[in-house]
Amino acid sequence: MKKLFPLFALMLFAMAFTNNAQAQKIYKVKYESQADIKVYIVNYESQCDLKVYTVKYESQANKDGKWYFVDYESQADKKVYFVNYESQADLKIYWVDYESQAGWKNNSKSHLLK
Repeated sequence: MKKLFPLFALMLFAMAFTNNAQAQKIYKVKYESQADIKVYIVNYESQCDLKVYTVKYESQANKDGKWYFVDYESQADKKVYFVNYESQADLKIYWVDYESQAGWKNNSKSHLLK
C-alpha cells in the first residue's frame, strides 16, 4: 500500500494539471490594446469560426468553445475585446444555446486560443 501512495499522488497531480491546461477562462477587457484576441459576434452560425457556449463553472470550460468568464484579468487564460465590425476581428463567434453545440467551425483559427 505504501508503494501505491506516491503513484496515486502523481496521478492526481497529473489529472489536475491536465484539467487546468484545457481551461478556457476568458476576461473581457475594456480597451482593444489590452486584448489577446479581438472577437466579433456574428448573427448566423454559418458565418462563425467558433460556436461558443458560456458555462457556469470553471471546470466545464475548454478550448473548444466552452468559455467561462472570470472577474479578474489575472485569472484569465485569454483576454478578449469585442469589436463592432467583422473586419476588425481575429475570431468570429456565434453564441449557441446548448453546450453540445459548442465547437470549431474553422480549425485554422484554433491557434488563437492556445
